[in-house]
Amino acid sequence: MSNLSNTEIIWLVIGFSGQLLFSGRFLIQWITSERKGQSVVPKSFWLLSISGSALLLSYAIYRLDPVFIVAQSFGFVVYFRNLQLLRKEQLSS
Repeated sequence: MSNLSNTEIIWLVIGFSGQLLFSGRFLIQWITSERKGQSVVPKSFWLLSISGSALLLSYAIYRLDPVFIVAQSFGFVVYFRNLQLLRKEQLSS
């Protein structure tokens, strides 16, 4: 890593942070489901999805990786839609 520029190191930290958040959502989902004894997708899953995806998308754009950019961009639609549905459900309760 000593031959990497400060900019490269910062982008690696952003990329790894995004991956950590993105992967952490599965741990949250698993723990929540185990506690409830059924499959549950909590709001925190979607928040971690958006946060991780945003960082990974930033990293992909920096790297100019079109496959990674498209993959992360599509996820935003799904994550935001699920948060909208949760909000709608909360408002109607």
